[in-house]
Amino acid sequence: MTPHRTLLALALAALPLAAAAPTHPITAVDPAYMNRSVSPCKDFYEYANGAFDKVPIPGEYASYGVNEEIDARNEAILKHILETAAATRAPKGTLAQRVGDFYASGMDEALIEKAGIQPLAPVFKAIAEVKTPAELMAEIARLDRLGLGAGAGFGFGVQVDDRDSSAMIAGFYQGGLGLPERGYYLRPGKEAETLRQAYVAHIGRMFELAGDAPAAAKAEADSVMALETKLAKDSRTIVQLRDPQTNYHKVALGELPTLAPGFHWHTFVTAVGLPASETHVLVGQPEFFKALGGLMASEPMAIWRTYLRWRVLSEAAPYLGHAFVDESFAFYGKTLSGTTALRPRWKRVLGAEDRALGFDLGQLYVKAAFSPEAKAEVLEMVKYHKEALRARILAADWMDSATKQQALRKLEAMRAKVGYPDRWRDYSGLAISRQPYILNVEAAAAFSFQRRMAKLGKPVDRDEWNMTPQTNNAYYDPSMNEIVLPAGILQPPFFSVKADDASNYGALASTIGHEMTHGFDDQGRQYDWQGNLKDWWTPEDARRFKARAERIVKQYDAYEPLPGLHINGEQTLGENIADVGGLRISYDAFKLATRGKHLKSIGGFTPDQRFFIAFAQGWRTNQRPEAVRMQVRTDVHSPVRFRVIGPVSDLPAFGRAFGCKPADPSAAIW
Repeated sequence: MTPHRTLLALALAALPLAAAAPTHPITAVDPAYMNRSVSPCKDFYEYANGAFDKVPIPGEYASYGVNEEIDARNEAILKHILETAAATRAPKGTLAQRVGDFYASGMDEALIEKAGIQPLAPVFKAIAEVKTPAELMAEIARLDRLGLGAGAGFGFGVQVDDRDSSAMIAGFYQGGLGLPERGYYLRPGKEAETLRQAYVAHIGRMFELAGDAPAAAKAEADSVMALETKLAKDSRTIVQLRDPQTNYHKVALGELPTLAPGFHWHTFVTAVGLPASETHVLVGQPEFFKALGGLMASEPMAIWRTYLRWRVLSEAAPYLGHAFVDESFAFYGKTLSGTTALRPRWKRVLGAEDRALGFDLGQLYVKAAFSPEAKAEVLEMVKYHKEALRARILAADWMDSATKQQALRKLEAMRAKVGYPDRWRDYSGLAISRQPYILNVEAAAAFSFQRRMAKLGKPVDRDEWNMTPQTNNAYYDPSMNEIVLPAGILQPPFFSVKADDASNYGALASTIGHEMTHGFDDQGRQYDWQGNLKDWWTPEDARRFKARAERIVKQYDAYEPLPGLHINGEQTLGENIADVGGLRISYDAFKLATRGKHLKSIGGFTPDQRFFIAFAQGWRTNQRPEAVRMQVRTDVHSPVRFRVIGPVSDLPAFGRAFGCKPADPSAAIW
């Protein structure tokens, strides 16, 4: 037995996981959620989900729907695992010990209150000693290494090189903002100004909680807001950040001072521990760093010290005493998102543990929640989706043979990771104990930072996962050319081995087909079969793609989630292409999987109708107006109603299923 298996066996032996998940329906089609008084041709979201509008949004949520229902079941399993581990007190250094002690420290409110902000005293002392721009840069690097105040001033990380998918590289990106994105600082109007005032008041209250006098705290908050506003003015918009070509700049270390004078590059890369073997870095937005270098030289160090203190306080607040937790929630939860109640403590600690020790936790989760039979069935579904997309590419009359050949090569090379990784992440070097909660959070963040830095100079690990198995989500990675489907999303009603094909394929249209289509959306199409940012399109086919994409932009621009608030079709283009194309591909995959089978109507709905209802009910969600506004302004995804209405309106098969006016088959790209 290998050491890895020995460790896992110890952990599982220590954790009796017999507790089953709560009971759940095995179908994604529930007539109780429907409003059949509405024509499916007029508003299919309302037809499929209209009765769900009556379900209240619990206070702890900004939005509540099918995803929160799945989360609740996943969380019940994970809570049992964590409580059992905490009570077990497994041997030091074991998986069960790390998982249990982290949870115990997060739940120990008495110790958290007693410690106060004292665990952060060394951090604040180091910040107070910053006197020069070079020392400022060194301190930002130290905070990055500690995992506290992450993103202060700018973002730094390690990633696959977009134009060399065999290599890892360090990257610098714009950042440093406490509000969701630049528009919150610059948008005119009473609503925007009221929100900015609330943000400044929040910063001031946080400084008071840290011990500053009210007058000093107000002045400090004003200075932070002024500095962040300057950073926002030099930041790119969400739409601009979506272009991988214009956000890629590979620069030799020796050329960095010329790129952004005043920015102490050498100090940072030395302090952050960049290996001497690294000769180049990526700089996503050079103009931002040029402006930031100027601000580091022109703004008084007192303001920068205040700013760093704020970043640390804001980052640490959820892991400190109740006063900090409540104040952070009051602004980021209530004011920004409209939530009215703080999530139960165990859920918040669970979320932190997922970020800190997610793959330790994942080993225990999949044992309880995802069977080999389920994994095999999902892989079979992926096979049919690939076959469907292959047919779509071959049938695309707007693409010439040269472009099709490259597209098919990319599709064949696309990997699918399902359920959980074949090799688990190793946390054995991370020391977790029943110390004040913030110290465990800090230790895990520092461990994660060093793990990422250790990738530099090594081959790209193509077996690594960027989501934990228990995550209710999925992704496509263009540099890896892979879709990743964690076990956490492959749960009822999205998927069940006991459900019928129409239910499974319809509900997972927003996952398998969607993620696969991302490889060929306006961003993904710019990466080749190996994951390199490389143009493989003929000029004429690229022009045709952009013309078709522009129709989707205009379609979604016209949608109005709230009076006067329109979706930004450019900002959401990639996700909208994946939604529209993904539904088409999933429908085709459903037909391929069931060819030769005699499918019966169930509950008065034909198999095709059930497919589309399952798709729509997979989006059933009630959202607070504040959450909708923030999503439209900051998210690349459209609000849920339009993730249903948009795709079905562009698919002729939907019209045939419900007797609607036929859709224009050229209204979508794939």
